[in-house]
Amino acid sequence: MNLVPFAEDLWTVARPQRFWGVETGTRTTIIRLSSGGLFVHCPVALDPALRRELDALGPVVGVVAPSLFHHLYVGQWIEAYPEAEVWACPGLERKRSDLGWTGVLGDAPVSVWKADVEQAAFTARFENEIVFFHPKSRTLVCADALLNLSRHPSRMTRVAAFLMANTAPGKGYLERIAVRDYRLGRRQVDRIAQWDIDKITLAHGAQVERDGRRVLLEAYSWLRGS
Repeated sequence: MNLVPFAEDLWTVARPQRFWGVETGTRTTIIRLSSGGLFVHCPVALDPALRRELDALGPVVGVVAPSLFHHLYVGQWIEAYPEAEVWACPGLERKRSDLGWTGVLGDAPVSVWKADVEQAAFTARFENEIVFFHPKSRTLVCADALLNLSRHPSRMTRVAAFLMANTAPGKGYLERIAVRDYRLGRRQVDRIAQWDIDKITLAHGAQVERDGRRVLLEAYSWLRGS
């Protein structure tokens, strides 16, 4: 089984993935919308088994590549689900101009999922990420905004996490390097923190199953000055 239930109407799919030579893993989040359609975040490789499981849940209506680094498998999803809308984070439409994007993500939710999923820009980071929130399950859905590798099964990955001081979600030296504009970053984190977050799904590392808003604010306390 590929799909793992994480919250009401929300599933995740984890896959191995190496980044900068380190096994970080990657993860897709699937949300079933009130329309019955599926919202797909950070698409992983689409194999026949995963497709069968998805088709049993409902039609894929929206696919998002929320970060400049989460585009490798988008083409597979476009081919498999030609009727779905496919959205890119800012800049990815130029980086991957070979893909048939529906449009570019911003702060305003897209009509196909706006009844069920909210979104906000975290473009102060170099990945130009757009993060999402599922109010029904109080789940923040992010890609790279919160790295959490300290409990990864791979010893080499845990060593890399230690060297980066990635001792908790979003902690470490990489996060400080990733934020290019501190003033904008403070505003964007404050906006994200207005959501009533309990759980967090993230692309790399262990997910957050409770107290998500506190975890987010602790991760970026250095940025917010608190």
